[in-house]
Amino acid sequence: MGARPLLRDVPGAPPVTPVEVAVGGSGLPLAAARNAGAAATDADLLVFLDVDCIPAPGMLRRYADAARRVDGPALLCGPVHYLPPPPDGGYPADGLAALAPAHPARPAPPDGEIVAETRFALFWSLSFAVTRATWDALGGFCEDYTGYGGEDTDFACAAQDAGAGLFWVGGAAAFHQHHPPARETPARIAEIVRNARLFHRRRGWWPMTGWLDDLAARGVVAFDPDRGVLHLTPEGPR
Repeated sequence: MGARPLLRDVPGAPPVTPVEVAVGGSGLPLAAARNAGAAATDADLLVFLDVDCIPAPGMLRRYADAARRVDGPALLCGPVHYLPPPPDGGYPADGLAALAPAHPARPAPPDGEIVAETRFALFWSLSFAVTRATWDALGGFCEDYTGYGGEDTDFACAAQDAGAGLFWVGGAAAFHQHHPPARETPARIAEIVRNARLFHRRRGWWPMTGWLDDLAARGVVAFDPDRGVLHLTPEGPR
């Protein structure tokens, strides 16, 4: 998004095809970038992983196994472990699982188990997989969202409306590298507010309420969900 990736040859690694997506003035085009990546391949299984996430050795294998076992259209989500700040010398490539448990707000089934989920608002886009048929049926992410927040919950709503399932895939783990929360960055706060208002117009309810309540408590946004009020305050991000 906005820059050519830095790539180096790794013996035995599969080929890599960079896909460039232009960046406008309203933030990183996360939804458009995911759509562009999917359009650049004719693979039968699409696996999406955020740039700050490290796949576990068995992640792709477990996603592929789940795609074979689950009938009908589905969003497949693996557990994500949030790593602490890296130690001196960086994270140990073969010891990530010992550094952090799976995120407590999402199910993490045992390796090889697949668990159905009805709470589509729990879907997250930092690690998930869909078959090509499911992706084509859903039409990808809504590209009206730019910057941080909201586009993944909107995608999950579209999947639910289309009758797709949501499943947690044990063993399809990823490890999220530590960084400060996005909602503490002034530019991201404005994007969260803009995207939350777009989501509310499209879906009729507020996403990211935990974040919005936190921002309201800090005085940087005014948020009254019952009155449909959400905007930056004069004391908001600079």
